[in-house]
Amino acid sequence: MKVHLIAIGGSAMHNLAIALHEKGLIVSGSDDEIFEPSRTRLAQRQLLPAAEGWFPEKITDDLDAVIVGMHARADNPELLAAQQKGLAIYSYPEYVHHQTQGKKRVVIGGSHGKTTTTSMILHVLKACGVESDYLVGAQLQGFDCMVRLSETARIAVIEGDEYLSSPIDRRPKFHLYEPDVALITGIAWDHINVFPTFENYVDQFRIFTEKITSNGTLIYCADDAEVRGVCEKAPAHVQTIAYRAHPHVVRDGVTYLLTPQGEVALKIFGEHNMQNLQGAMHVCLALGIFEKDFYAAIASFQGASKRLEPVLEKPHSVVYKDFAHSPSKLKATTSAFKQQYPNRRLIACMELHTFSSLNKAFLSHYDQTMQLADEALVYFNPHTIAHKKLEPIEADEVRRAFGTDNVRVYTDAALLVNDLRAMQWQDTNLLLMTSGNFDGVDFAQLAQDLIGNQ
Repeated sequence: MKVHLIAIGGSAMHNLAIALHEKGLIVSGSDDEIFEPSRTRLAQRQLLPAAEGWFPEKITDDLDAVIVGMHARADNPELLAAQQKGLAIYSYPEYVHHQTQGKKRVVIGGSHGKTTTTSMILHVLKACGVESDYLVGAQLQGFDCMVRLSETARIAVIEGDEYLSSPIDRRPKFHLYEPDVALITGIAWDHINVFPTFENYVDQFRIFTEKITSNGTLIYCADDAEVRGVCEKAPAHVQTIAYRAHPHVVRDGVTYLLTPQGEVALKIFGEHNMQNLQGAMHVCLALGIFEKDFYAAIASFQGASKRLEPVLEKPHSVVYKDFAHSPSKLKATTSAFKQQYPNRRLIACMELHTFSSLNKAFLSHYDQTMQLADEALVYFNPHTIAHKKLEPIEADEVRRAFGTDNVRVYTDAALLVNDLRAMQWQDTNLLLMTSGNFDGVDFAQLAQDLIGNQ
């Protein structure tokens, strides 16, 4: 089998390329820009294109499949050449579906928590010796690649993103997987550049439930009213299982699960993670894992990359980073920190970085999301807004949108860092929340500078 990936440098696409290469396919690809870590990871496997750019001559008649990534445009020269030749063209979710035919497919959907929940399931399956294929949106400890596609695994665990599949396929990715077991973690309006109204966004999850196979299972978080509204109206051929946060207690900065076998100490924390964990447990039970084995395995789960990930921990302070950027994620992560460390001050920093978060019409959704922080520092770069061709916003507009007096707004990352360095950090935690990096801030160095000497 020979496959060619258009936009091979993307996060999902380069991992798919590696997975197909390791399966034994002949893989080629192109991209007009390839950044780290994609560049090094492709080069290590001799998959890095010799030159950046688009080369229609790479589209040869003997290709079995052309896979097009979201970074490519509809008028991409290689895509046009593939269409002209009548080759089989797939989006990456389409091709993952194609490669997982005959397997029991588990698809984790939701506006938040899907990467962590998928990661929990994969961690437990691996600990229990159950082979699986997978697609997950973060690098996991103990896994070399974010995608695995094999001939031998009978289970495929897929993180089901609701964003569009490709420039020529405007369906949400998770509509293409046809799960046997589906899970919805939560619904909170996101991707407003694609789904112009909340009702339109919610409707994508309703459609997702209709894609579940006959006699399939839908597992859903009953703590979320929007999820309940969708899943309680699921098709009659689908079995539904509702869940809530797993019972737990927090003592001395450690969260313990309350289980039939006694307390189980965890390396993760937060109400939202207890919801994710309970959902993951229901999936694992549906895959034949025993409850006691799930608890034994989940105790060693340390989280997915950039999801409530420790940067530096000292006896009286910790610094964590988190991918949180949407209102629901921001509120959940901030709340988790205050519950885990109720006797410490919390300095919460977040960056408005995505299309939705920088959209003036969306800002009001951030109201009260940082209220639990002792100090909330919000950063955005006006040049990023201009680059995304959005209407300019002012710092005072952002401060009013968050709606609490603890919020300070910055448009200069260096000034934000200087103010952090001037603070006292005894019995104080720092939470850095962004899908970017505050325009080049070295989190590890910053954490060392702030609390490294404690």
